Amino acid sequence: MGALIETVMGDITKVADVEAIVNAANNSLLGGGGVELLKECAGLHGCKTGQAKLTGAYRLPCKYVIHTVGPIWHGGDSGEPEDLRNAYHNSLQVASDHGIRRIAFPSISTGVYHYPLEKAARIAVKTVKEFCEANPGQFEVVRFVLFNERTLKAYEDVLSA
Repeated sequence: MGALIETVMGDITKVADVEAIVNAANNSLLGGGGVELLKECAGLHGCKTGQAKLTGAYRLPCKYVIHTVGPIWHGGDSGEPEDLRNAYHNSLQVASDHGIRRIAFPSISTGVYHYPLEKAARIAVKTVKEFCEANPGQFEVVRFVLFNERTLKAYEDVLSA
């Protein structure tokens, strides 16, 4: 049986029925999130674009946070698609390596990093589907927790295609 890949609109920091949420971080991993989480992130010494690192979740309603750094959009010819694919793939690999079976993702890089939403949604969904197909039984649920109707629709359109 394959993973359930689903979309919901909401605040990823409030998701309580997954083991890990993915944080779309900056390279320093020092963007906030409480004193304990910030201290653990400081000990990770940053994260390269496309890579992923795991911390505890502290006051969040899940067990873990997987921090990944998506690319800043510069027109698409500077490796952005591969970096975005790697951000999703490596987050799933970190989860898999730690026995995490229920994970939630935001729409990585589509906010302040300005990655075009429809292009990002295609990469995100394709990467998750490919990882789940290549690693059957690894995940029960992979959920995209999206912050507005436009983003939700973009991911739903790709999932239903």
